Amino acid sequence: MQLTAEGYTESRARSGLYVVELEQDYLLSEQKARAEQMKEQISDPYSEERLDTAREIRIDFRNGSTDMRYFPYTVWNRISLQTMQANTRALTREGDPQGEYGLRCQLTSYLRYSRGVKCRPEQIVMGVGIQQLTTLLCQLIGGDHREVAMEEPGYNGVKSAFVHQNYRITPISLQEDGIDVEAVKRTKAKLVFVTPSHQFPLGMIMSVNKRLKLLQWAAEQQALIIEDDYDSEFRYQGCLIPALQGLDKTDSVVYMGTFSKALLYGISMSYMVLPERFVPIFRERVCELEPTVSTIHTHTLERFMAEGHWEKHLRKMKKVYQKKHALLVECISRYFGKKASVIGHRSGLHVVLEVHSDYTEEELIKLAANQGVRVYGTSRFWMNSEQSLATRLLIGFGGLTEEEIEEGVRLLHEVWF
Repeated sequence: MQLTAEGYTESRARSGLYVVELEQDYLLSEQKARAEQMKEQISDPYSEERLDTAREIRIDFRNGSTDMRYFPYTVWNRISLQTMQANTRALTREGDPQGEYGLRCQLTSYLRYSRGVKCRPEQIVMGVGIQQLTTLLCQLIGGDHREVAMEEPGYNGVKSAFVHQNYRITPISLQEDGIDVEAVKRTKAKLVFVTPSHQFPLGMIMSVNKRLKLLQWAAEQQALIIEDDYDSEFRYQGCLIPALQGLDKTDSVVYMGTFSKALLYGISMSYMVLPERFVPIFRERVCELEPTVSTIHTHTLERFMAEGHWEKHLRKMKKVYQKKHALLVECISRYFGKKASVIGHRSGLHVVLEVHSDYTEEELIKLAANQGVRVYGTSRFWMNSEQSLATRLLIGFGGLTEEEIEEGVRLLHEVWF
């Protein structure tokens, strides 16, 4: 019988079929685990459950969301279908752990003219996200309990990757033009993670002079810089500064980027450009790896780029987001006046709103949720929470309509003041 085979019942000779009593410790551990999970959800001020109120959330200022209305679904679906029809045999085999060569060739050309990145297809590694690629890089570098300098505040996903690889994180304060390079020099770190084109979350842009100083430090210390260029496509003011990697003369920069901000978020595809000296190390270990990116999506994106659709889509989305960005900043100025300040508003798909009130971050989030608007705090991105004195909120706008942006800002002012 099925129940006996699965261990729920047992047959006793000349007696009959009996239900097996489960271990009490197991049952208790299950109950305890559920209770702990419930406790975490209740105590976490950023959990979806905590933020939900009786009033439905109508406007969500979520960072990282994109406007799906403008995605060329027809073109993408056509290319995807053609890809499956033309590559039937290839799609039945395991893909390249480094990412399909054709897409890496397209990416090499694109990065060269758009960001000044100098690389060969052999240096590029595809992955599902910056966090996963950072974990892979840590494994390539090797060595436990190493020190990495990171911007304070900074991206939690990467912090988690470093912690799980036994790296000690040293937070480095920020200045108006990016990370404090002199503070980096005072550490023993031989690795630094930066977001120079649009610091996350505060949004400042690292100056050319500071980039050169950071590269000089890396050359003198034989250190490594990880450059996360996560949304450099969307710059609204001033000239686009070349990537650190393009300015590097000593093979000291690992360049990372993602397609998620410009394509659909569900098409999880990111990339890492390794310094030449790491390519042989990666090739030695590639046999131990499995592909993490969909082969169908990879071949589809390759043709999408080759046929010019990627550049056309980027041009369109830059105009769309630039218009939304300008509207968001204008609405904040119109409704809030001097009651709030906008930080980091020259590029990207989010701004930081510093609210000048006596409410705490959590109180502002709750008040907004009660009004049907969801906003997000920045205190979680700090390692030294006592340094996060100002009340600053992360305001994403990519996935909202212009009407939702204005209505959301109006409602926030109404409930906060």
